[in-house]
Amino acid sequence: MTTPSEVASRVAALERNVSKVVLGKADAVRLVLTGLLAGGHVLLEDVPGVGKTVLAKALARSVDCDFRRVQFTPDLLPSDVLGVSVYDPSSGRFEFKPGPVFTHVLLADEINRATPRTQSALLEAMNERQVSVDRTTHPLPEPFLVVATQNPYEFEGTYPLPESQLDRFLVRVRMGYPAPDDERAILAAQRERHPLDDLQPVVTGADVRAMQAAVRAVRTEPPVVDYVLAVVRATRSHKHLALGASPRATLALSRAAQARALLEGRDFVLPDDVKALAVPVLAHRVLGTGVAADGSDERERVVAEILDAVEVPI
Repeated sequence: MTTPSEVASRVAALERNVSKVVLGKADAVRLVLTGLLAGGHVLLEDVPGVGKTVLAKALARSVDCDFRRVQFTPDLLPSDVLGVSVYDPSSGRFEFKPGPVFTHVLLADEINRATPRTQSALLEAMNERQVSVDRTTHPLPEPFLVVATQNPYEFEGTYPLPESQLDRFLVRVRMGYPAPDDERAILAAQRERHPLDDLQPVVTGADVRAMQAAVRAVRTEPPVVDYVLAVVRATRSHKHLALGASPRATLALSRAAQARALLEGRDFVLPDDVKALAVPVLAHRVLGTGVAADGSDERERVVAEILDAVEVPI
């Protein structure tokens, strides 16, 4: 895979494979693949039963690499995710037993059900691709992708993700209910067995690493860089936002735009790439002033307003 068209062809095969299972959700699949190619993490946020876990599993099965799932619960401990040092009587030493985070694709299911202490166990892993236990740092395998799910409407027994955690997710993806025809197709596809059972890998871990390297080679010309900066800076002065997007958000938006360009078979970023990704990349990273109760919808509306207000380079 040396040219953008070759990479786009391989990604298209990956997209088709995932879409065999996740029906009628092309935009959600594309956003998750954008996160994968950009080397970021993905937050799937929606009501139960709309396919969040299925999408994560379909992606993992489409890539020939390791996959682990952790069901986050209030009694989950950081060591249950990261691993623990165990005393070995035969050697007289403590030996580190890696936890499920040592994988290529980690599904953190219902991440907001774990306590803040356990949620924070993922911060280093997500940002630095490493885990520190007992004064020893252990690198994580590459590629490394966290796909987390949460239900934004159920608050009983949940712990809202803090801003530092949210800021580590490259994109937030909303699944939404399926269209009537798509829901009919889902019923037909699962009449006898789940399509996941027959899904086979179409790319390897090495392919994913090559794709991620190709993303970094995609050109972003100075006017587009200025556009990214203007959009992010506008979130820091908007009257309906108490907290604007961080410099990490600037990097995320730029890298996501590079990934989208490559998905389209281009080796350069267009302003349209930035516009298409500003809401899923930025809305979960900003804090509203209370025009809507806490509201994700309000933050998305504000980011959309900013896109309308910021001049687009020609």
